[in-house]
Amino acid sequence: MKQKPVIAIKKLNHYYGRGALRRQILFDINLEIYPGEIVIMTGPSGSGKTTLLSLIGGLRSVQEGSLKFLGQELFGVNQNQLVQIRRNIGYIFQAHNLLGFLTARQNVQMAVELNEAISHLQAVTKSEAMLKAVGLQERIDYYPDNLSGGQKQRIAIARALVNRPPLVLADEPTAALDKQSGRDVVEIMQSLAKEQGTAILLVTHDNRILDIADRIVEMEDGLLARDSQSIVMVPE
Repeated sequence: MKQKPVIAIKKLNHYYGRGALRRQILFDINLEIYPGEIVIMTGPSGSGKTTLLSLIGGLRSVQEGSLKFLGQELFGVNQNQLVQIRRNIGYIFQAHNLLGFLTARQNVQMAVELNEAISHLQAVTKSEAMLKAVGLQERIDYYPDNLSGGQKQRIAIARALVNRPPLVLADEPTAALDKQSGRDVVEIMQSLAKEQGTAILLVTHDNRILDIADRIVEMEDGLLARDSQSIVMVPE
């Protein structure tokens, strides 16, 4: 039996501005992402990638069309519901957004402690196990200022994946890293995604990491122009 999609998008449109300044940014987007699948989204700056990512992540409200996360429709939900949805999604950004006054473990532990049902000891244990999984067992008590860019990004990955979310969204996670660090980071994401069944949607301009994708989708002028599994014809 075919798995149900983590994300199911149908006829999604999005606009910025109002009145005479209103401008359409996304046009009739249709996309499904399945458990354990790594989808890389490419396309030039201004093509709508970040807007689409923010809608999928519950960081913006859906204006028109259907966007379902684990079967729950996001169109029409209120801000409190969006907050609950965001708790089931891991986020990895180009800037790792670590808190400098917290150790590696404490930065990851913060994400675990959002779940009030988990004890402090369980949070510590889960955080240390996830840092070990990303190869930082020797750096658990280090502060971000004493770590390399690649190590900081590994902490960000550990934080995003520690709660075993069904979906991780990554926006240019290798942009600030050298070739080897970038490769290491995405391979960690890939192996953890397959182990946990987590779907990953990764936006990148980094052609060096495209081979880790199960699918590549390309945005162009607000349209989903190409999908490596199917060709969507862009209107002339």
